[in-house]
Amino acid sequence: MASPSDKVTAGKIKAVGIVSAGDMGSGIGSVLIDGGMEVVTSLDGRGDLTRLRAGEAGMRDVGSLDAVVEACDVFLSVLVPAQATDLAQRVADAMRRTGARPVYVECNAISPKTVAHISEVIGPTGATFVDAGIIGSPPKPAQAATRLYCSGPDTEAFEALAEFGLNVRRAGPEIGQASGLKMVYAASTKGTTAVWTELLLGARALGMTGALMAELAPETNDVSRKLIDSVPDMPRRARRWVGEMEEIAATFEELGLTPRILLGAADLYRLVSETSLAEQTSREPNPNLESMLDLLVQHLRASKPLPG
Repeated sequence: MASPSDKVTAGKIKAVGIVSAGDMGSGIGSVLIDGGMEVVTSLDGRGDLTRLRAGEAGMRDVGSLDAVVEACDVFLSVLVPAQATDLAQRVADAMRRTGARPVYVECNAISPKTVAHISEVIGPTGATFVDAGIIGSPPKPAQAATRLYCSGPDTEAFEALAEFGLNVRRAGPEIGQASGLKMVYAASTKGTTAVWTELLLGARALGMTGALMAELAPETNDVSRKLIDSVPDMPRRARRWVGEMEEIAATFEELGLTPRILLGAADLYRLVSETSLAEQTSREPNPNLESMLDLLVQHLRASKPLPG
């Protein structure tokens, strides 16, 4: 494996480590494996669904996090935003214990400030650090729709993964640029989904769904129709999106903009997370929009009296 003085290039990459093997992590893993790259992971303490995803993708479970660090040349951190810093610290500790120094690629939906902090956690190990932002759904082999933007002074090893099927694009030379792009883009998609969910829920609670839809009908274009149709796809992601909205809010606040718009989106996703809707997985069909809104109205009525 790579030592602190080695430069990891495409020809030297023998294995990629991915933690964790969720929908996105296993999707990236399946693309790399289809392209001829070995992908390793740790399934210690993981549930049956994660193990199933990893097995379907062809990822090799090497046991501990230390073993992943030792086995790979490039390590991809792909998990919920709230766990990104903790994983970075655990990987840094594993690097010190093992002496291995894989390139560390921070792929999570976090603010530039959080990315900068994580780079400071990894930096003292001597490992190369790459900032990355993923835009799009979990990728599949032979499909290039999902974009993986990267930034930093040395992104060569991560960019080399394009040779194994990933759609990698360089965003710039500075840590934080790729994550910043992810933040503002996600505000336009997941932030907008929160707005549509809230307005549809408000109409349902007021008994005005039919009237709203009739009013919207002449004005509804392909974009708004797509957003409405995407609402039932959101609940299984709601718990992850709470943290992501908070990271976007922090990004805007760091720029001198109001964080309150996206903090409101986080509140909406937190509300959904409190219901059984959040328990569904990607292996189950999405709820019907009307039944989803009815369940959320019931949840609202149980916590606060509403009109009707």
